[in-house]
Amino acid sequence: MTKPTTARADRARLLSILLASTAVAAASPVLAQQSETQSTSVADVDIYGHRDNGYRATATTTATKTATALIDTPQAVTVVTRDQINDQALISMNDVVRYVPGASYAQGEGNRDTLVLRGISNTADFFTDGVRDDTQYYRDFYNIERVEILNGPNAMTFGRGGPGGVVNRVTRQAGWGVDSQLRVEAGSDSFYRGTGDYNYVVNDGLAVRLTGLYENSDSYRDGVEFEKFGLNPTATVRLKDGTVVQLGYEHFEDRRIADRGVPANAGGTLANPAKPLEGYTHTFFGDPRQSPTDTDIDAFSAMVEHRFGNGLTLRNRTRIADYDKFYQNVFPGAVNAVAQTVAISGYNTATQRQNLFNQTDLIYKLQAGGMTHTLLAGAEFGRQETENLRQTAFFTGGVTTINAPLSNPTVSVPITWAQNATDASNKGTAKIAAAYVQDQIELTSQLQLLLGLRFDSFNVDTLNRRTNVSFSATDDLWSPRVGLVYKPIDNLAVYGSYSKTYLPRSGEQLASLSATTAALKPEEFDNYELGAKWDVSPTLSFTAAVYQLDRKNVVVPDPSNPAVSILVDGQRSKGVEIGGRGQITPEWSIVGAYTHIEAEITKAQSATVLAGNRLANVAEDSASLWNRYDFTPKFGAGLGVIWQGDRFAATDNTQVLPSFTRVDAALYYAVNDKVDVQLNVENLFDEDYFASANSNNNITPGSPRAFRVALTSRF
Repeated sequence: MTKPTTARADRARLLSILLASTAVAAASPVLAQQSETQSTSVADVDIYGHRDNGYRATATTTATKTATALIDTPQAVTVVTRDQINDQALISMNDVVRYVPGASYAQGEGNRDTLVLRGISNTADFFTDGVRDDTQYYRDFYNIERVEILNGPNAMTFGRGGPGGVVNRVTRQAGWGVDSQLRVEAGSDSFYRGTGDYNYVVNDGLAVRLTGLYENSDSYRDGVEFEKFGLNPTATVRLKDGTVVQLGYEHFEDRRIADRGVPANAGGTLANPAKPLEGYTHTFFGDPRQSPTDTDIDAFSAMVEHRFGNGLTLRNRTRIADYDKFYQNVFPGAVNAVAQTVAISGYNTATQRQNLFNQTDLIYKLQAGGMTHTLLAGAEFGRQETENLRQTAFFTGGVTTINAPLSNPTVSVPITWAQNATDASNKGTAKIAAAYVQDQIELTSQLQLLLGLRFDSFNVDTLNRRTNVSFSATDDLWSPRVGLVYKPIDNLAVYGSYSKTYLPRSGEQLASLSATTAALKPEEFDNYELGAKWDVSPTLSFTAAVYQLDRKNVVVPDPSNPAVSILVDGQRSKGVEIGGRGQITPEWSIVGAYTHIEAEITKAQSATVLAGNRLANVAEDSASLWNRYDFTPKFGAGLGVIWQGDRFAATDNTQVLPSFTRVDAALYYAVNDKVDVQLNVENLFDEDYFASANSNNNITPGSPRAFRVALTSRF
């Protein structure tokens, strides 16, 4: 499971696939997603290449699989538009969720996106154009039109997992009336990034588009480097009979150093939690030269949509993706009692995964019984094959842990990589077959009802290659969804909803099963939500939601017999989420979020994870506000404030990340109608803070003040 091909071979392969994709598109009918009318009017428009205006989106086809106005969607949904991504110079998931109510992030062991939605951390709740994209890696936005964060369980739409919510990236597609552009950026820590987006209209029935990325950067963290490359050709063909076909292929590479941050001070207790070590913002704990992370992704996607007329639409999506991921890290453990040394250990993991998913949706809008119905019937089939191999770092003398002085915790020592007694070596296959139905009913001009039900047959077979023992588990999952929307006036909606999802015992990353886990019921998550959505004006919206999310079937040792596992209702999150985005005036745009969340353990799960403990990486209160003000048609400025309260690094609550306030700023200047220049400053006042954690001794210091200049040219 080593990295196979050279960069030159990859480029040649990409060119051949680009040419092949374009040729196929020219000879095929093509699909793209088109809006449909819902109770709040969502215009019939071709959205091939279409983008939202400003920071506010008005509709989504993701939350319900039908074109539905956000105000009519009985769920908390936040859409981060392309304009917001550009204005804030966002390139990572960690940055995106800072202005999303109910969302935060964890460190992810320095090698993957790990978001925390409504208190629940997960690395697999990611989708691309509504199709599962669940391998652990860092996602980029070079080819992304918008990012949709849907809070709460979404199994009716997306299937298993996503207990706290899901994140869907909507890709840029070839289209008509689309500007091409080139953007180059440079900044602190030798940061260089270039993205290109070229759209070419062949004729009224065919358009092709190519987006690309190259990034190279150092870091404020010593020894940490980044390099990314991406290429994504797409083609769209539309026929006169109402059929559209959309094809795309992406090759993405990510090379970086896995950085696990700094440990906490020794001696933290539940009654008196310790804080992270200070004064090590730039210092790498471990060995950066032996901590590489390599990710290679090749993904093909196709959408085919046909409109029969009379409100009937058939849509099919296919995504075939190959993921090759390797990461290795030499990282810190605990500081000793007298604060003189820190434990250093290491391991590596290689994962290969092939995903194949196919979704078919039939949507029918009709009048029946004096009511308007938008009916959805669909099916999804998938297959995921995964291989993983983990090895441990053995230092001189055959030991797996060494101690480094706190005065110099960056080490460079010989290491032998080999499997120890507990390292995994597995091969597994997951097979998914699902069917779902949904009805969005306009009962009256003011009252709407959403009813949905999904059935998943989820089967996992795993082979432990170390023992040559196989295990299999099949779960039959019924996932209901109910929502009611009341609109006393057209621009104000009050809603209530209930939804359920499951997490099978193979886990979010399809880990190996055992004789014990294969026999256990999947975890269950139930979400109860009340909310309101107010479109103050055609350009400004506010949202609010209160919810309770319960986690059931958590595995814990039986108090009367610790050798036996039992299932308990072990976790609850409840809170308030408030968001606002759009234009207050034509010159003044905002994005804001406030979250209050009480996320805690409700049943003791170990000797240290006790009932009443708070969940990790979750602040009880957090808030953010971004403003852009255009003083003239050519000149504007941005100012953002991010505040987070105290968070615990782990569920034992013995190490705490202190609260912080960070201020960001930006300047914008339009050289002419085609060229813009902007300056973004992160952490304007150079605040010392800790951004996230993976455990008590893997805590990431926040970046000091950093600058980035970007030039964008449209043509």
